[in-house]
Amino acid sequence: MGNGLPGKIVFATGNKGKLREVEMILKDLGQQIVSMKEAGVETEIVEDGKTFEENALIKARAVHALCGGLVLADDSGLEIDYLNREPGVYSARYLGEDTPYEIKNGIILQKMADVGREARSARFVCVIGAVLPDGRELAAGASVEGSIAREAAGEGGFGYDPIFFVEEFGKTMAQLTPEEKNRISHRGKALREMKELLKKEAQAVSARGENPEKEPGNHNYEVNDR
Repeated sequence: MGNGLPGKIVFATGNKGKLREVEMILKDLGQQIVSMKEAGVETEIVEDGKTFEENALIKARAVHALCGGLVLADDSGLEIDYLNREPGVYSARYLGEDTPYEIKNGIILQKMADVGREARSARFVCVIGAVLPDGRELAAGASVEGSIAREAAGEGGFGYDPIFFVEEFGKTMAQLTPEEKNRISHRGKALREMKELLKKEAQAVSARGENPEKEPGNHNYEVNDR
Protein backbone atom coordinates (compact mmCIF):
# COMPACT_ATOMS: atom_id res chain seq x y z
CA MET A 1 0.00 0.00 0.00
CA GLY A 2 1.15 3.46 -0.78
CA ASN A 3 0.17 4.82 2.63
CA GLY A 4 2.83 2.82 4.48
CA LEU A 5 0.44 0.24 5.95
CA PRO A 6 -0.24 -3.33 4.84
CA GLY A 7 -3.23 -3.69 2.53
CA LYS A 8 -5.14 -5.69 5.12
CA ILE A 9 -5.74 -5.34 8.84
CA VAL A 10 -6.79 -8.43 10.75
CA PHE A 11 -8.99 -7.67 13.74
CA ALA A 12 -8.94 -10.50 16.28
CA THR A 13 -12.66 -10.98 16.80
CA GLY A 14 -15.53 -13.14 15.69
CA ASN A 15 -18.09 -10.59 16.87
CA LYS A 16 -19.83 -9.16 13.78
CA GLY A 17 -21.20 -6.16 15.66
CA LYS A 18 -17.76 -5.23 16.91
CA LEU A 19 -16.26 -5.69 13.44
CA ARG A 20 -18.83 -3.29 11.97
CA GLU A 21 -17.82 -0.64 14.52
CA VAL A 22 -14.15 -1.16 13.67
CA GLU A 23 -14.82 -0.88 9.93
CA MET A 24 -16.74 2.37 10.37
CA ILE A 25 -14.03 4.03 12.41
CA LEU A 26 -10.96 2.80 10.50
CA LYS A 27 -12.40 3.04 6.99
CA ASP A 28 -10.48 6.22 6.15
CA LEU A 29 -7.19 4.35 6.57
CA GLY A 30 -8.00 2.69 3.25
CA GLN A 31 -7.18 -0.82 4.46
CA GLN A 32 -9.39 -3.87 4.20
CA ILE A 33 -10.55 -4.91 7.69
CA VAL A 34 -11.05 -8.65 8.10
CA SER A 35 -11.94 -10.89 11.01
CA MET A 36 -9.81 -13.76 12.32
CA LYS A 37 -11.99 -16.25 10.47
CA GLU A 38 -11.75 -14.31 7.22
CA ALA A 39 -7.96 -14.35 7.65
CA GLY A 40 -8.07 -18.15 8.03
CA VAL A 41 -7.32 -18.09 11.75
CA GLU A 42 -9.37 -20.30 14.05
CA THR A 43 -7.81 -20.75 17.45
CA GLU A 44 -8.78 -20.66 21.10
CA ILE A 45 -7.00 -17.83 22.88
CA VAL A 46 -6.57 -17.96 26.63
CA GLU A 47 -7.05 -14.42 27.93
CA ASP A 48 -5.29 -14.73 31.26
CA GLY A 49 -4.04 -11.15 31.60
CA LYS A 50 -4.76 -9.05 34.67
CA THR A 51 -5.53 -5.88 32.70
CA PHE A 52 -7.39 -4.92 29.54
CA GLU A 53 -4.09 -4.05 27.85
CA GLU A 54 -2.52 -7.39 28.68
CA ASN A 55 -5.50 -9.28 27.26
CA ALA A 56 -5.68 -7.16 24.10
CA LEU A 57 -2.02 -7.82 23.35
CA ILE A 58 -2.34 -11.53 24.21
CA LYS A 59 -5.02 -11.82 21.51
CA ALA A 60 -3.12 -9.74 18.97
CA ARG A 61 0.09 -11.73 19.49
CA ALA A 62 -1.70 -15.07 19.18
CA VAL A 63 -3.31 -14.15 15.86
CA HIS A 64 -0.16 -12.45 14.54
CA ALA A 65 1.79 -15.65 15.22
CA LEU A 66 -0.53 -17.52 12.86
CA CYS A 67 -1.08 -15.02 10.05
CA GLY A 68 1.53 -12.25 10.39
CA GLY A 69 0.84 -8.81 8.95
CA LEU A 70 -0.89 -6.09 10.95
CA VAL A 71 -3.16 -7.44 13.68
CA LEU A 72 -5.42 -5.49 16.00
CA ALA A 73 -7.32 -6.82 18.99
CA ASP A 74 -9.33 -5.27 21.74
CA ASP A 75 -10.19 -6.11 25.28
CA SER A 76 -13.05 -4.24 26.78
CA GLY A 77 -15.39 -4.51 29.67
CA LEU A 78 -17.85 -2.96 32.04
CA GLU A 79 -16.77 -1.70 35.45
CA ILE A 80 -19.57 -1.16 37.99
CA ASP A 81 -18.41 0.73 41.05
CA TYR A 82 -21.08 -0.70 43.38
CA LEU A 83 -19.94 -4.23 42.45
CA ASN A 84 -16.27 -3.47 43.16
CA ARG A 85 -15.70 -2.77 39.46
CA GLU A 86 -17.04 -6.14 38.38
CA PRO A 87 -17.23 -7.62 35.84
CA GLY A 88 -14.11 -5.76 34.64
CA VAL A 89 -11.58 -7.80 32.69
CA TYR A 90 -13.85 -10.82 33.13
CA SER A 91 -16.78 -9.15 31.36
CA ALA A 92 -16.98 -11.71 28.54
CA ARG A 93 -16.76 -14.63 30.98
CA TYR A 94 -18.87 -13.09 33.74
CA LEU A 95 -21.58 -15.50 34.96
CA GLY A 96 -20.36 -18.01 32.37
CA GLU A 97 -18.87 -17.43 28.93
CA ASP A 98 -21.83 -19.07 27.19
CA THR A 99 -24.46 -17.25 29.23
CA PRO A 100 -26.54 -14.97 26.97
CA TYR A 101 -26.08 -11.28 27.68
CA GLU A 102 -29.81 -10.89 28.18
CA ILE A 103 -29.45 -13.13 31.24
CA LYS A 104 -26.23 -11.45 32.41
CA ASN A 105 -27.83 -8.04 32.15
CA GLY A 106 -30.90 -9.24 34.02
CA ILE A 107 -28.80 -10.57 36.89
CA ILE A 108 -26.83 -7.32 37.15
CA LEU A 109 -30.07 -5.34 37.23
CA GLN A 110 -31.34 -7.59 40.01
CA LYS A 111 -28.15 -7.01 42.02
CA MET A 112 -28.58 -3.26 41.54
CA ALA A 113 -32.33 -3.17 42.13
CA ASP A 114 -32.17 -1.33 45.47
CA VAL A 115 -29.17 0.86 44.63
CA GLY A 116 -29.77 4.60 44.41
CA ARG A 117 -28.89 6.70 41.40
CA GLU A 118 -25.79 8.22 43.02
CA ALA A 119 -24.28 4.75 43.55
CA ARG A 120 -24.97 3.33 40.08
CA SER A 121 -21.85 4.78 38.43
CA ALA A 122 -20.12 2.61 35.84
CA ARG A 123 -17.85 2.84 32.86
CA PHE A 124 -16.96 0.96 29.74
CA VAL A 125 -13.20 0.51 29.25
CA CYS A 126 -11.44 -0.54 26.05
CA VAL A 127 -7.82 -1.09 25.07
CA ILE A 128 -6.80 -1.74 21.46
CA GLY A 129 -3.59 -3.72 21.06
CA ALA A 130 -1.68 -3.92 17.79
CA VAL A 131 1.13 -6.13 16.58
CA LEU A 132 2.87 -4.64 13.55
CA PRO A 133 4.28 -6.71 10.68
CA ASP A 134 7.77 -6.48 12.22
CA GLY A 135 6.52 -7.64 15.63
CA ARG A 136 6.51 -4.33 17.48
CA GLU A 137 3.47 -3.50 19.58
CA LEU A 138 1.18 -0.52 20.10
CA ALA A 139 -1.62 0.02 22.59
CA ALA A 140 -4.32 2.66 22.99
CA GLY A 141 -7.00 2.83 25.67
CA ALA A 142 -10.10 4.84 26.51
CA SER A 143 -13.22 4.78 28.65
CA VAL A 144 -16.70 6.27 28.75
CA GLU A 145 -18.49 7.11 31.99
CA GLY A 146 -22.13 6.34 32.61
CA SER A 147 -24.40 4.51 35.00
CA ILE A 148 -26.41 1.31 35.25
CA ALA A 149 -29.94 1.83 33.99
CA ARG A 150 -33.02 0.72 35.92
CA GLU A 151 -34.02 -1.58 33.09
CA ALA A 152 -32.60 -2.83 29.82
CA ALA A 153 -33.51 -0.73 26.79
CA GLY A 154 -32.56 -0.58 23.12
CA GLU A 155 -32.04 -3.06 20.30
CA GLY A 156 -28.74 -1.71 18.98
CA GLY A 157 -25.23 -2.53 20.10
CA PHE A 158 -24.41 -5.76 21.90
CA GLY A 159 -23.24 -7.12 25.23
CA TYR A 160 -23.95 -4.84 28.17
CA ASP A 161 -25.04 -1.90 25.99
CA PRO A 162 -28.77 -2.19 26.92
CA ILE A 163 -28.10 -1.54 30.64
CA PHE A 164 -25.44 1.17 30.29
CA PHE A 165 -27.05 4.61 30.55
CA VAL A 166 -25.32 7.52 28.84
CA GLU A 167 -26.18 10.80 30.56
CA GLU A 168 -25.20 12.93 27.55
CA PHE A 169 -27.94 11.39 25.43
CA GLY A 170 -30.41 10.41 28.14
CA LYS A 171 -30.59 6.83 26.87
CA THR A 172 -28.72 3.56 26.95
CA MET A 173 -25.79 2.70 24.72
CA ALA A 174 -28.07 0.24 22.88
CA GLN A 175 -30.46 3.09 22.01
CA LEU A 176 -27.80 5.21 20.33
CA THR A 177 -27.38 5.33 16.57
CA PRO A 178 -24.18 3.72 15.30
CA GLU A 179 -22.78 7.20 14.61
CA GLU A 180 -23.62 8.42 18.13
CA LYS A 181 -22.14 5.33 19.72
CA ASN A 182 -18.91 5.48 17.73
CA ARG A 183 -18.47 9.14 18.65
CA ILE A 184 -18.58 8.64 22.42
CA SER A 185 -17.97 4.95 23.06
CA HIS A 186 -14.89 3.52 24.74
CA ARG A 187 -14.09 1.43 21.68
CA GLY A 188 -14.63 4.35 19.33
CA LYS A 189 -12.26 6.55 21.31
CA ALA A 190 -9.61 3.83 21.61
CA LEU A 191 -9.85 3.00 17.90
CA ARG A 192 -9.42 6.63 16.91
CA GLU A 193 -6.34 6.86 19.13
CA MET A 194 -4.98 3.67 17.59
CA LYS A 195 -5.72 5.05 14.12
CA GLU A 196 -3.51 8.05 14.86
CA LEU A 197 -0.71 5.77 16.08
CA LEU A 198 -0.98 3.71 12.89
CA LYS A 199 -0.89 6.83 10.74
CA LYS A 200 2.34 7.91 12.45
CA GLU A 201 3.78 4.45 11.96
CA ALA A 202 2.77 4.49 8.28
CA GLN A 203 4.48 7.85 7.79
CA ALA A 204 7.65 6.49 9.39
CA VAL A 205 7.59 3.37 7.19
CA SER A 206 7.07 5.46 4.05
CA ALA A 207 9.89 7.83 5.04
CA ARG A 208 12.25 4.87 5.39
CA GLY A 209 11.16 3.47 2.05
CA GLU A 210 10.33 0.10 3.58
CA ASN A 211 7.84 -2.55 2.51
CA PRO A 212 4.88 -2.31 4.94
CA GLU A 213 4.10 -6.02 4.48
CA LYS A 214 7.48 -7.22 5.71
CA GLU A 215 7.92 -9.57 8.62
CA PRO A 216 10.15 -9.11 11.71
CA GLY A 217 13.62 -7.75 11.27
CA ASN A 218 16.22 -5.78 13.20
CA HIS A 219 15.70 -2.05 13.55
CA ASN A 220 17.59 0.64 15.35
CA TYR A 221 14.53 2.56 16.45
CA GLU A 222 11.63 2.15 18.82
CA VAL A 223 8.18 3.57 19.32
CA ASN A 224 7.10 4.73 22.75
CA ASP A 225 3.55 3.42 22.58
CA ARG A 226 2.32 2.83 26.08
